Amino acid sequence: MRYICLVYLEEKPLEGQLVPGFVVDLGMSRAHEVAKACNAYDEELQSRGHLILGHPLSPSDNAITVRVRDGKMSTTDGPFAETKEVLGGFILVEARDLNEAIRIAAEMPLAKLGSIEVRPIHVAGASG
Repeated sequence: MRYICLVYLEEKPLEGQLVPGFVVDLGMSRAHEVAKACNAYDEELQSRGHLILGHPLSPSDNAITVRVRDGKMSTTDGPFAETKEVLGGFILVEARDLNEAIRIAAEMPLAKLGSIEVRPIHVAGASG
């Protein structure tokens, strides 16, 4: 079964770029260390047959929220939720069940800096 692991990070305009466009309060050497750990973990997931796809996202100030109400479209700059943590990227994984997907997410280096939301992918016509 496929699960999406949504990576939430707090955006801070401080020194220490971790992923393209995302800066966190780590300092440059720590940020490079975390990025290296993330790449190594992605390679490990791929070798174990779990990694399907993963990408960082542009900063939330590049986001547009779209709504259609009563047939009229409106847009808002940025994400809608008022929160310090924003969606920073995603990793699509293959896992036997939710427990295995949670274990995979818990091993992600970014889980130590932000949070990882794990959700099953709904496939139309599939049971379960």
